[in-house]
Amino acid sequence: MALPKMARVRQHFDTPVLTDLHAAIHTELDRIETKAIINPGETVAITAGSRGVANIAIAVKAIVDYLKKIEAKPFIVPAMGSHGGATAEGQRTVLEHYGITEKTVGAPVKSSMDVVKLGTLPQAGTDDLPVYMDKCAAEADHIVPLNRIKAHTDFNGSIESGLMKMMVIGLGKQQGANYYHRAFFQFGFEHVITAVGGFILDTGKIAFGVGLIENAHEDTAKVVAIPANQLLQTERELLVQSKSMMGKLPFDELDLLIVDWAGKNISGTGMDTNVIGRMMQNFEPEPLKPAILRIFVRDLTEESDGNATGIGLADFTTTRLVEQIDRHATYMNGITALGPQKSKVPFYYDTDQEAIEVALNTIGLTKPENARVIRIESTLRLTELDISESLLKDAQLHSNLEVVGELQPFEFDVNENLLPFATETH
Repeated sequence: MALPKMARVRQHFDTPVLTDLHAAIHTELDRIETKAIINPGETVAITAGSRGVANIAIAVKAIVDYLKKIEAKPFIVPAMGSHGGATAEGQRTVLEHYGITEKTVGAPVKSSMDVVKLGTLPQAGTDDLPVYMDKCAAEADHIVPLNRIKAHTDFNGSIESGLMKMMVIGLGKQQGANYYHRAFFQFGFEHVITAVGGFILDTGKIAFGVGLIENAHEDTAKVVAIPANQLLQTERELLVQSKSMMGKLPFDELDLLIVDWAGKNISGTGMDTNVIGRMMQNFEPEPLKPAILRIFVRDLTEESDGNATGIGLADFTTTRLVEQIDRHATYMNGITALGPQKSKVPFYYDTDQEAIEVALNTIGLTKPENARVIRIESTLRLTELDISESLLKDAQLHSNLEVVGELQPFEFDVNENLLPFATETH
């Protein structure tokens, strides 16, 4: 089959970068007068999640260092719902992947799947909503949620992925995460997160939150410490800022998107649904753009530990990816989130070349060599990408695109798999 020729392009995003996150966090904690919130000797649970948040270990250590300086007693709790196979050791291992251990951050990591019930929220015409919380966090004098604030992969709202979701889903562990995802079907994502999160805020357990915003280059662009009584409104404002910095594909209509890497460290759904234009979420409308006819995912990140949640968003994948799937971790994640449809195994082939040829055979009357194709390293890395010849003229007219490579055929190794996606930055 004649395949399209591809050229490397670079996207230019006008986004800020925070060069000293450790110092910036200390400045923020001074600004909100943390000494007046937390007293010497008090215990503080700091949340750490399972997403691939940039510089997360630095951020955790910065908070730990500050709290120790004011003579508080910080410790870390994994706040990741059912991730890590819904086991305490699995969640501890996830944090170790991100460089978060007692040795690296200077505070104990207390990992447990046990939860306590803080109370219930009455709901009209149905059962009350229980409010669950990680037992270790609930026993602390204070809790400090730390998370990246960004667009969610399952829904759109004024509150999406961030501190409120960390408090509700992350600290709810498997029991809470599963219950709240069920409640989403009845009440909607945003209502459940704001209602349960509001209840948690009203308990007085939250000392303050630390929100991170990333730019399109996957670098930390901003950090904000937020007093508990301002958390909900401030997170709404930061979400707007975050969305304005998001990376995205430069074209809205494609025949084929090739994604080298999917995984839990990249997105909760393996690939960012805001980038690929597919959610497959019950009771939520599909995005109108981008409109991508076929998606081929080549491999699963090592950091995913076999959790292939979201692979069902693709149409095609490889045998090597399928053989890495940990069914327990993937199924547990899909069941907890009530999204089994997102993790169905796509058509899979032994080689990249075969998968690409089959994919291009399913795009209608367009000849494969004329197909609109983009290849990316992952949905987190959109600065450099390869585009097909049919997109090249549009790219040359695009104000934020720079063509940096010549047109050339796909390069396969002796096993008919694509050569690694090499970039200047990674």
